[in-house]
Amino acid sequence: MLIPLQIPPGVHRNGTDFESSNRWRDASLVRWHDGSMRPVGGWTVRKSNAFAAPPRAMVAWLDNSSNEHFASGTYNKLYYVNPALTVFDITPTSGFTSGTASGALNTGFGGGFYGKTNYGRAPTSSGIYSEATTWALDNWGAYLLGVSSTDGKLLEWQGNTGVKAQTVANAPTGNNAMVVTEERFVFCLGAGGNPRKVQWCDKEANTVWSASATNEAGDMELQTSGQIMCGLRMRGRTLILTDTDAHVAQYSGAPFVYGFERVGTACGVSSRKGAVSIDEGAFWMGAKGFFTFDGSTAKEIGCEVADYVFDDMNPAQVSKVYAVHNSQFGEIWWFYPSSSSNENNRYVTLDYKEGHWATGVIDRTAGVDQGIFKNPIWGDASGNLYNQETGYTHGSVKPYAETGSISLGNGDSVMKVTQLIPDERVQGEVEITFKTRSHPNGSETNHGVVQLTNPTDVRFTGRQMRMKVQGKSNTNWRSGVMRIDANPGGRR
Repeated sequence: MLIPLQIPPGVHRNGTDFESSNRWRDASLVRWHDGSMRPVGGWTVRKSNAFAAPPRAMVAWLDNSSNEHFASGTYNKLYYVNPALTVFDITPTSGFTSGTASGALNTGFGGGFYGKTNYGRAPTSSGIYSEATTWALDNWGAYLLGVSSTDGKLLEWQGNTGVKAQTVANAPTGNNAMVVTEERFVFCLGAGGNPRKVQWCDKEANTVWSASATNEAGDMELQTSGQIMCGLRMRGRTLILTDTDAHVAQYSGAPFVYGFERVGTACGVSSRKGAVSIDEGAFWMGAKGFFTFDGSTAKEIGCEVADYVFDDMNPAQVSKVYAVHNSQFGEIWWFYPSSSSNENNRYVTLDYKEGHWATGVIDRTAGVDQGIFKNPIWGDASGNLYNQETGYTHGSVKPYAETGSISLGNGDSVMKVTQLIPDERVQGEVEITFKTRSHPNGSETNHGVVQLTNPTDVRFTGRQMRMKVQGKSNTNWRSGVMRIDANPGGRR
């Protein structure tokens, strides 16, 4: 009898292997889109060794003449890259405090943020938690604004490659981050060293920070037990995330200028770059889950790969987690460091339009979406820049997806499989490996690699099987609903 292998899109990797029955269990560099599985777009080198250290933030913008601009920050530098791909170091020449290349997770009283560990645990060291330095970057019209999480000063660069970025006059110092609001105010977050304080300048006047009857400058201390991590500009409001909760700032005009509302609790963001906004809302990675803001409330998103992601994350380097929007496919990508790595070497994606997840391996530390540039631009730990979603070359690796256990028949009989009927857009662009076993924790027998024809003769028996689909070449292949010809072979 012909058995269709109708496997739902996305990866399910919570729990045991058998809990992922009839689902994709493992994958890398594939996506499910418009009803079929396909490789994610490849990449080409945009600029080799653009930076001397891993990029920790990126921003792209247009000036008033529609010229394209791109900037990035590392732990100790701020760079501008012009359209000719010439790199300029625009770090202030004096008064700038270099940051920390990597995080450190030390134990003991004072190690980490309040409430992050069990109460009463005996200290084993006197160290403190330190984050890897990140940047908050945004454009102020044609100008670039930025705050290093270590330096804490609000910097402005006005587009002259012969002049370094300068500290904005009168702006608060000791900031953790910044964001430009839709109404063209600048928010300094963690202003003046107060981890809960938001301070903003007068409208379109980023050197006016002292409130008066003749301007709209002001400040507000959020009612939160955590510290402000980042801010996101959204349609009609600004979302402010702490490590414990979420707040919305909405412009109301004089005399109060901005009103603040807490829109979620127990939904803190795990890193300063772990959140991203879209027109409809925002998404971010928390300490053990993923969250979204839908315009009214923050809520947790059910995640079918959360166990795998958070069990495999290096807790000392969580501050390096970076979220990017891939608007072409309606995806949010989070780059994160696995337990065996000090730099981001894996990813997890959410297809927020179709509601499924994917995981995989990629070494990216920061990125920006397409829009200003034709393709997304991402960077790696070696300081290289890449044009993403271009072609289908993925370095030395091949995109693949592997299922969990698939029961053959009703599971009580050994089934004999004799034939596979593939479903490909172009015949022969993928190859299949089968693995069979008689019970969930039994030993597996490998059958493959099978080169596909239509139909494909195969020979194996078992009660359960797993299937791995892998692209053979650097092409935009498609894999749909395959079918196998299986018949009972007895109960032994």
